[in-house]
Amino acid sequence: MATTLPNSFFSTLVVFVLVASILYRATGEADDFLVELNQSKPVREKLSHFRVYWHDIMSGRNPTSIQIVKSPTSDGFGTVNMIDNPLTLGPELSSKLVGKAQGFYALASQGEVGLLMTMNFVFIEGKYNGSTFTVLGRNAVFNKVREMPVIGGSGLFRFARGYVQARTHTFDLKTGDATIEYNVYVMHY
Repeated sequence: MATTLPNSFFSTLVVFVLVASILYRATGEADDFLVELNQSKPVREKLSHFRVYWHDIMSGRNPTSIQIVKSPTSDGFGTVNMIDNPLTLGPELSSKLVGKAQGFYALASQGEVGLLMTMNFVFIEGKYNGSTFTVLGRNAVFNKVREMPVIGGSGLFRFARGYVQARTHTFDLKTGDATIEYNVYVMHY
């Protein structure tokens, strides 16, 4: 035989929950983690386009790209390289250095040379000095043009979003060194 609770129990329980909820909200603890910001002056978003050359240097005494994980397979799947690659204004390594691409890339495809690119473009020159944006995406190396998303940034690139287009400028089969032209289209404030 089931016992039933009197209606007065449910009424008392409902009143207790309501009062506890009101008291909890009144203390402000529920919203302490969130503060809405009101902008008195709207900030305008802008689109910037610039071109840099990314130098992946695997040879010589001071490589900027080193293998940190060697693949156990013959196709290279799983290989990971850590990078601190120069970003220059022109395709020559001797042209003006404006930043570094820091991060890693990994061979993430078994059927083709498809890289997972994870890197920050860190600027050291001009008005963008100290600002960064992050590229995270797939790079099908043998495609003429590869597009990868810009997913965020810091400094003048806060709230950045956009994309990069990569085109191989030079690639040395003997050394593995490559120079890639990056056209960057980024929305930021």
